Amino acid sequence: MSLKALILATAMGLSTPALAGPLASVFSDHAVLQRDQPIRVWGLTAPNATVAVDLSGQGVTASADADGRWSAVLPARPAGGGALTLTARAGDETQTVSNLVMGDVWLCSGQSNMEYPLRQALNGDGEVASAGDPDIRLLQTGKISRPAPQDSLPAGVVWKVSTPQTAANFSAACVFMGRELRKTTGVPIGLIDATWGGSVIQDWISREGLAALKTYDEGLSVLSDYARDPALGVARWSQSLGRWAGAKIPAAKGWEKPDFDDRAWKPMPTEGFWEQAAPDLAGFDGTVWLRLELTLTKAQAAQGATLALGPVDDIDTTFLNGREIGSTQGWDTPRTYRLAPGALKAGRNVLALRVIDMGGGGGPWGKAALKGLTLADGTFVPLPTAWRYKIAAPLSQTALPPSAPWLGASGLTTLRNGMIAPLVPFGVKGFAWYQGEANVTEAQEYARLMPAMIADWRAAFGGGNQPFLLTQLAAFGPEVDRPVNSAWAALRDVQRQVAAADPMVGMASAVDVGSPYDIHPADKARVGQRLALHARKLAYGEAVVASGPAPLSARREGETVMVTLDQPAVVHAGNRPIGFELCDAAACRFVDATVEGGSVRLAAPAGMSATKVRYAWADSPIINLFGANRLPATPFELVIP
Repeated sequence: MSLKALILATAMGLSTPALAGPLASVFSDHAVLQRDQPIRVWGLTAPNATVAVDLSGQGVTASADADGRWSAVLPARPAGGGALTLTARAGDETQTVSNLVMGDVWLCSGQSNMEYPLRQALNGDGEVASAGDPDIRLLQTGKISRPAPQDSLPAGVVWKVSTPQTAANFSAACVFMGRELRKTTGVPIGLIDATWGGSVIQDWISREGLAALKTYDEGLSVLSDYARDPALGVARWSQSLGRWAGAKIPAAKGWEKPDFDDRAWKPMPTEGFWEQAAPDLAGFDGTVWLRLELTLTKAQAAQGATLALGPVDDIDTTFLNGREIGSTQGWDTPRTYRLAPGALKAGRNVLALRVIDMGGGGGPWGKAALKGLTLADGTFVPLPTAWRYKIAAPLSQTALPPSAPWLGASGLTTLRNGMIAPLVPFGVKGFAWYQGEANVTEAQEYARLMPAMIADWRAAFGGGNQPFLLTQLAAFGPEVDRPVNSAWAALRDVQRQVAAADPMVGMASAVDVGSPYDIHPADKARVGQRLALHARKLAYGEAVVASGPAPLSARREGETVMVTLDQPAVVHAGNRPIGFELCDAAACRFVDATVEGGSVRLAAPAGMSATKVRYAWADSPIINLFGANRLPATPFELVIP
């Protein structure tokens, strides 16, 4: 990039390419360009400059606009033809990238199960050792969260040939999918790993995509304020968090006040996650209030101070003597709040925290010795050794609170801005997605968000109907011996419905791959192979069966209920499928079932007027119904007409 263009881009607040030159940062040595599509090339250079682009003898020119942005389209090319060189010239700038190949590019994204690296997968050492393939190329974006769309990836984020060294920390599911496609297509495969563990789907959708849903306006407005003035953004988010708490937990009103009587509350040590510190909080996700008292002298109270609470999992709103002094989100972010002179009182001071845990961990968990007040004169006043606490409401009752919209992984659109926007509109064959654990408490909202994200990404990467492959959540959580309501099952069913509604969406089930005790199953090979089956079917038109049995309808037949499947089913480990339930207005009950080719007949209990049928409706269901291809039948819930 010329000095003039760099100065202009900096003044305008634009991100600048990681590579010196007019090409966008996604173009680097060893890249795979999407075959059989017009090849979109773009970048940033001096305003109004003429850019000459050449791809191994095929040339085109483009004109930069007043901001220095330019784009050009080269003719489509088939796979093969050897290594290519791409050159862009603009004034005194010339940039050349080499060893490019024509092939198929797949963008793999999601949270930790897609991020899960090859070296940690089953037989990780062997898989890494065999990862060398010059016709598989890898691009790993890294974790980038931004409040506004970025033009470029960070310096050093470049395409690399797949080797044991470059593949070891790359997405295992993505690598296994790419290997299968390399075998079956015979063309070079480019894989992009854009993943962030624990991320919610809202953070992967563009501002425009979220705005179209009409329910994220306040969060997007707060995000805009934060981009201009972080303090204003934090203040507005804290206000929305307070409104949420007031509406969802009205019984907790006044718990922050110094004259509130908390003597009946239970004690909890000031060190350690609350799961370990308090037996009734084991496995608890939701809102808990904590209170303690500090006694200060008149001289101490007259000073300004800094309050250190250590990290709090996940969101705290902290009050001192009934006045809010700050809110922060981030499970491992130490809380530090400045107190102006006059905030403290001589004698009794009451510190109250409203803490919201959104999964795992929970509460103020740092070292107790580091928690306390540092007064302006340097004196350290430690917190007492115990909180008093009271459960306000579980997350199942309140649903998720409004997250800080600028926070990577749990915000709004920031990962789309930092990790996807710099790739747009690079040519891709399709997308592979493994996410949902972070949204498991909001299945109904996921039913709106998932199609919105699919449409958003398709529009960004060429506006076509590219194949979108999603992974249905693996088993995780308690195994049960009776029918239960399951948030994991509800989200799996949403994933099933999204795939059923779009002929170019394929769902690879992982429900039989998981473990009740590990949210990150290591068998990523089966996940990647199942994603590849859907790619072969949707992207390459192969006549392969890519999924196990799925329901088409349910109907009454006398005293039984007949479920029609989309393919014949087989039972493993027995002659009866297990996990079928019939439900009426009062309850759900397990029922006997028999397979009749492409149907399952359910015996209705005497006197039961069943309105719904469920299959494998649990966090960790036991699966013994499969297709002839050994792929598991999908969990589902159907209304019986």
